[in-house]
Order: sequence, then C-alpha cells, then structure tokens
Amino acid sequence: MGNSLRCISHEQDPNQKKPSVATGGESSNNSEKHVRRLSLIPSFRRRTLLPSLSCSGSSTSTSTSKKGGIKTKKKIRERHHQEHHHDHEKDSLIQEQTLAATNILFSQTPRNSNSAPPFRRSTSVVYPSTQPPPASVGAATGSVSGVLTPKKSTCAFVRSSSNRQRSSTDPVLKPNQLLDKELMVVESAETKRFVLVHGGGFGAWCWYKTITLLEKHGFQVDAVDLTGSGVSSFDTNNITSLAQYVKPLLHFFDTLKPNEKVILVGHDFGGACMSYAMEMFPSKISKAVFISAAMLPNAQSTLDLFNQQTETNYDLMEQVHIFLYANGKKNPPTAVDFDRSLLRDFFFNQSPPKDVALASVSMRPIPFAPVVEKLHVSEKNYGSIRRFYIKTMEEDYAVPVSLQDAMIKSNPPEQVFQLKGSDHAPFFSRPQSLNRILVEISQIPSKKSS
Repeated sequence: MGNSLRCISHEQDPNQKKPSVATGGESSNNSEKHVRRLSLIPSFRRRTLLPSLSCSGSSTSTSTSKKGGIKTKKKIRERHHQEHHHDHEKDSLIQEQTLAATNILFSQTPRNSNSAPPFRRSTSVVYPSTQPPPASVGAATGSVSGVLTPKKSTCAFVRSSSNRQRSSTDPVLKPNQLLDKELMVVESAETKRFVLVHGGGFGAWCWYKTITLLEKHGFQVDAVDLTGSGVSSFDTNNITSLAQYVKPLLHFFDTLKPNEKVILVGHDFGGACMSYAMEMFPSKISKAVFISAAMLPNAQSTLDLFNQQTETNYDLMEQVHIFLYANGKKNPPTAVDFDRSLLRDFFFNQSPPKDVALASVSMRPIPFAPVVEKLHVSEKNYGSIRRFYIKTMEEDYAVPVSLQDAMIKSNPPEQVFQLKGSDHAPFFSRPQSLNRILVEISQIPSKKSS
C-alpha cells in the first residue's frame, strides 16, 4: 500500500540487516522474522491500534550476559520510538493526501450532465446575511440582489441565504397564532362538521386532500362510500334504485344526535344523492354545497339532465363511458364503466399524475338504475335547506359550464362560486381553492341572525 508498518522480533540481532519491504519482509539468511502490514486507515485508528500490536518471532539466540541483553532491549526501544515518530509524520501526510484526493474528486464532477452533482444540497439560513451581494451578480445576470452568490466549498454544498432585513411593518407571528385564527373560523361557523359525498364511479378516497385541509382548520369531516363504491363489497350491477345506492348516507344521518347539523357536500352524481338525503333529513342539514354536481329540480333524472347537453365534447363522453349488461344485451344496462385510457382527458386534465393514477385503480362502475330514476323533492324539506353551487369552469369536460349554468338557472341556489383552472375533480386539481370556498360557505351566517 505504500503506508505499512513492520514489527520485528525483539530477539532479532540488531547488527543483522533489515529485511527488504519489497520482498515481503524475507531476509537472505535463515533467521525467521514476521512482518505485519496495516492498510491505509485514518490516523486516529492507527494511533489506537499501534500500542496493541504484538511482535513475535522464533528465538535463534539468547544473550549470554545481562548487560548485553539490556543494551539490546534499549536499542529496540529506540528503534520503536523512531518508527513511531516516523508514523506520526506519515499520518499527517496521509491526511493531506486524503483531502487533496477529495478535492480532485469533486473538481472532476461532470459539468455537462443534466443531473445534479452528487452531495449537492441547499441549506436554508434563517438569519439575515451581513455580507452585501457582489455587484457583478445583479448587473451581469439580472438576478435579485437579495440573493447571495454561495461561496465555494470543498464539499460542493450550496448554501442559500437572504440578506433582507425584517421591516418594522412585517407581522411578527407568535406561536400558535395561525392555529388560533383557524380555530376562530371554526367557532364562528354554524356547524363544525362536514359530510362529503363522492360522485359517480368515485369513492370516499377522492376527498383525502379536502379532508386533510378541513381538519387542519378544526372541522370534523366524514366521507361516505355509497353502495358499490370505494371499499363497499356490493356488486354495482345489483343496485336497482337510488334509495339502495344512497343507503350508507341515510344510515349516517340516522346515527346523528337529534339536534346535530352538518354541511353536506356533493360532487357530480353525488348531487342527486345528497338531494335525496336532503328530502329525508332536512332538520339535520345546515347547508348543502354542490360541486359541479347534479342539482336536479323535482321529477327529473340525472340522465334527463345529461341528455340536454349539446357541448362539442359529447363524442368524448360517449367514448369514455362503457355500458355493462349483467342481465344480457336484451335488457337495459346495469352499470356504466370507464375507459381508463381516457380518464385523464375527460376527468383529470388539470390534476396531478399521482391522483390520476389513484383514480385509475380506484374508480368503479356507476349503477345505471339510480341514474335513470327521477328524483322527487319538495319545497318543505329539500327547499328549506340553503344551497350553494361551486362551478368548475372551462376545463371541466364531464359537466360543462353550459350544463352547470342550466341547472343553476332552473333551480337557483342561494349563492354561486367559481373555481377557475379546475377540471372536473377540483379536490385533486384545486384543493386549496376548494377548501377556501368551503370554509367561506361555513362562515356565512344564518338568515335568522342577519
């Protein structure tokens, strides 16, 4: 290795010639000597190991006098002392060589590679920098003057920092101040509980972002899997009525306390399902929010509503839906499935890829019988609940803006909100904006107190 230690027998004749390192420590005579080599290791390890090294060898001769033995041992101790001092010098040299080798490795990192060099990271500095930025940075590159050029480091680590001093007008947030503000929002709401109803083919899983955001604001949130949806094991083809389809939602309302109210939120075909529940439990629903959902007038079915559509994406709607005939082709369809290859274009054209992947493996067929069933609602029950509509705009191909406007016109809600830049699934594509609207709706005071 170029850095090795030799241990020589204590009984070795001091006048005898040292063995050559190049020949592995073998001498020309017959005297036996053992040579140990230590590989290149950090200096602190070598200093630790050196005292524990033992040297052994076969004794070829013994001292005939005590005085001669003492002299021999003294010379051996001096030799070990010299070798130990020499090793310290080698240790310093090894450290310098190791540092130089490290610098060479980092300096040889390819600069034309598209990938980031190894060991590259940025460290955020929370305190303001005391050094002004170089004058050439802002002039040459047009970069923000508040960002400093990182110093060169032997480890190639990039440090980012800001030299902006805190202004006297900057708000100083105390611990838990944001949390207190969120709790104030909840306290001002009429009810602290949301119930989320998924659309056709979806399940409670689609609300995972909305649940997280609402709970962060201090609300209690429940998401229901309708029959044959999400984790429900019921066969979708065997659902024969809207009442059967919304049974889990009705069961949820049965479990509520007598005076407890919730904000009911529905998406897509879930709008018809929540309308059914509104007719059944008007006293337990504070507000109803339709998100690009079927908001039907009395005696109309969801299929009737979609048959009114005259948008140019009607061909895409026909292609994405696949009818299932569990009772044979001579009988009406039992369910409607989706062409998974067209899900992104039809439902999720603005949603993150991971959510599209989640939907593609989680969506289930829509039962056909509830879609064609006419909904019967009354002004006394359904009409007594405050309704709000959240419109998804031009990127929604499943329920186009024109169809949403037609529903709003024929069955006007109390207030309409718009979600720009959203596809048909705003809980994926615009979760923060959707959350803000839902929180705002929860804060709208009741008509009695206004």
